[in-house]
Amino acid sequence: MFKKNELLNVKITDMTNEGEGIGKVDGFTFFVKDAIIGDEATIRVTKVKKNYGYARLEKLLAESSYRVEPECPVARQCGGCQIQAMAYDKQLEFKENKVKNNLIRIGGFSKEAIDSMFEGIIGMEGSSFRYRNKAQYPIGKSKDGKIISGFYAGRTHSIIPVEDCLLGDEVNKDIINEIISWMNQYNISPYDEVSHKGLIRHVLIRKGYYTKEIMVCLVINAKDIPKKQELIDSLEKIKGVESISLSSNENDTNVIMGDNYRTIWGKDTITDKLLGLTYEISPLSFYQVNPVQVERLYQTAIDYAGLKGEEEVWDLCCGIGTITLSMASMAKMVHGIEIVPQAIEDARKNAVRNGIENSEFISAAIEEYLPANSSSISADVIVMDPPRKGIDEKALEVVVGASPKIIVYVSCDSATLARDLKYLCEKGYELKRVKAVDMFPHTGHVETVCLLSRK
Repeated sequence: MFKKNELLNVKITDMTNEGEGIGKVDGFTFFVKDAIIGDEATIRVTKVKKNYGYARLEKLLAESSYRVEPECPVARQCGGCQIQAMAYDKQLEFKENKVKNNLIRIGGFSKEAIDSMFEGIIGMEGSSFRYRNKAQYPIGKSKDGKIISGFYAGRTHSIIPVEDCLLGDEVNKDIINEIISWMNQYNISPYDEVSHKGLIRHVLIRKGYYTKEIMVCLVINAKDIPKKQELIDSLEKIKGVESISLSSNENDTNVIMGDNYRTIWGKDTITDKLLGLTYEISPLSFYQVNPVQVERLYQTAIDYAGLKGEEEVWDLCCGIGTITLSMASMAKMVHGIEIVPQAIEDARKNAVRNGIENSEFISAAIEEYLPANSSSISADVIVMDPPRKGIDEKALEVVVGASPKIIVYVSCDSATLARDLKYLCEKGYELKRVKAVDMFPHTGHVETVCLLSRK
């Protein structure tokens, strides 16, 4: 049996959904952090289970032809970009294969069927960096006592200092520098997770892609902060800053944001556009982080729905109503369901803001609401955009019972997608079209849009 810290030589032949390399030593599988397909490497064992183990890349013996030098100097230490060392065209190839393989292995579809209906992957055009309109920076102290911000190393809560994350906007660096300068000047302490002491926990920054409006929210371990005006004075001079707020989170928790927030300067929200509609965004709003790719994702869903103007559309897990409202002008009526009450409140406001009258939003769990109201649900098209866990089987039963002509499934996890598609196709639906969208370059995540029609 292999032991922790043992050094082994291995060839990486595959990668996990999370972007770890997979290699075998004497038939025993290792998942290797920072390794990519084609690498030959010396690895250091970090954990051994009964049938598999974990390891980290110790030394490259022969580089994969897919390997590139990461643009970020801390790409390996930081847990954010699992596959930045892979050339971008190969990242897209990896993600496309990941979706296909899950549909075949978990969904039970034949390779020939998937190959015939798969319509490729939509990658970023131009640069694959600077795409995030939202950043959350933990604030802490380095070993030598300096205030730092950055991101957590993979599977830890150790902050890797990051001056300028290449996935985010360049203005983030200026904002963080101003906040840390303010903290140093007025002796304001960062939060310490171990002692549960200290004031500043996180900094949330959001920027409107079209409007260029910027929101800054400090998550604090108290009700208020000292030297508030001095902070405002330092931040309001940064071009685009329209809103500064505080979110109080005094709980001993890994959850970043508090339950509410209060504005200390400027507007309560910022605005941005998505497929021509205007949305207000608060520190607590769910809003897709890659504005360019989300328009392509939603446009694919709209195209797949094939709306002619007479349809009743039900959008399950609708969030703040972005997909629902994007389809409203092409449908007779759109209905959105979401378990988070605040999101439904935002969705209703977004409908009013955009003058959309043929919409209805319901705050409920779909697995409870749909069975209880199955007799009153008339749906020509059902859109599903669930979290990673997919759709509850009880809800899928009602979806099938509603007998929509068309189902459009938007997924952020191709494994649970494949499981749910298998169920739907066993209950009278046929998978017609599949397209992947790379919403998160340099990470292992990929979105997928599927079209199913009733047989």
